[in-house]
Order: sequence, then structure tokens, then C-alpha cells
Amino acid sequence: MTAALTLDNVSLSYGDGDSQVHALNGVSLQVDPGEFIGVVGPSGSGKSTLLAVAGALTRPESGSVRLAGEEITTFSDAELARVRREHIGFVFQSSGNLPSALKARDQLEFAARITGRQGRRTTTELLDAVGMSHRAGHRPASLSGGERQRIGIARALVGDPQLLLVDEPTAALDRQRAQEIVSLLARECHDYGVAGVMVTHDLGVLEHCDRVLDMVDGRLG
Repeated sequence: MTAALTLDNVSLSYGDGDSQVHALNGVSLQVDPGEFIGVVGPSGSGKSTLLAVAGALTRPESGSVRLAGEEITTFSDAELARVRREHIGFVFQSSGNLPSALKARDQLEFAARITGRQGRRTTTELLDAVGMSHRAGHRPASLSGGERQRIGIARALVGDPQLLLVDEPTAALDRQRAQEIVSLLARECHDYGVAGVMVTHDLGVLEHCDRVLDMVDGRLG
């Protein structure tokens, strides 16, 4: 089985001289289809940079990044944009980036138009999968934090991504909602063969992960 995501000896630094920061320092990682992993570590340890490189948002200075076996570090900006649209789903903190004017169902349909892809599940089926079919006609302002996060997850899954990258999905959620959201993420990855990487400070949700990795000073262990 070909890994969904492979990072091999990836490094990336910011700044120069005495102020240089090694955001990623020889990081290697493999995530298989259907695997949901957690990455923990202190602020400034490189977790966000890891997601940026894995998500084809930032190029590493050295090392290899492969998505479904395809090396992407040499891709043009246009090719990287295509990779993001066609193969990667992003779930952000608290899904505060949902367009305020769009109802829940329209959030998903808008995402499908942008990516040019409608996956194996319809908008209605995705909303049902995340427990939000009864809120399909509501705009973000009338949804709770947990409900907005569920819509964000459904939106990320619209085009059947191979890779799901998740940044602090439980921020501002209470304990019960946090457990529900991460359980949902893990189930979607397991059931549909999506490789998931979640960065989190919330140690209470790690039981849902297949593996948990620690990141310290740009190194993953």
C-alpha cells in the first residue's frame, strides 16, 4: 500500500544568523490511508509549519514531500494549487473561516465548485455524516462552535481528499464537544481511507488517534 503522505528528512528555517529558527529539522513522517495521527508539542515547536509543508502551502528547504507516492517539492505554484484542491482537505481552528452569508448546505456546495470536485457523497449525505442535516439551512452566526466545526469537517471532505490536515479542531470547545469532533474526524478517516494529521494541544482527545507524535524544536519523535 502506497503511503498517503511521506515526508523524508524535511527541513525549513526562518530568519538568519543568530535569529534563525529551525521550524522543521530533519522531519520524517509516513501516514497511510485510513490512519489518523495526532501531533502534540509546545507552541513554536514547528507543528503549524509541519501542516503547511504537508499541505503544499510551503516548500521545504530540503528533503522530500510525497503525496500518494508523487513528489511535490518540485511542483510549480499552479501545480501545488491543483494538489491542494484535488487531494487535500483542511480543517481549521473553530472553523471561523466559514463565509457568514452562506447557509450550511451552501458552504459545501461552494467548496465543491471551488475544487471542481464532488466526491462519492452528496452534500446531504455529508451533512448527515457529521450530524448536521437538521441545520442545513442555518448560517454560521446561528450555529454553535461545535456545529461550525462539524460544517468545516464536512466541507473539507467534499472532494474525497486523500489527506486531511487538522489544526487545533477543539479550540474553544467544551470537553464533550471536543471528544465528539475528534471522534468524528477519526471515524471519517478510518471509514473512507483518508489519511489524517491533527495538530492539537488538547491531550484529552488523543485516545482517538492511531498514533501520537511529539514535536519539539522542529523535530518529530
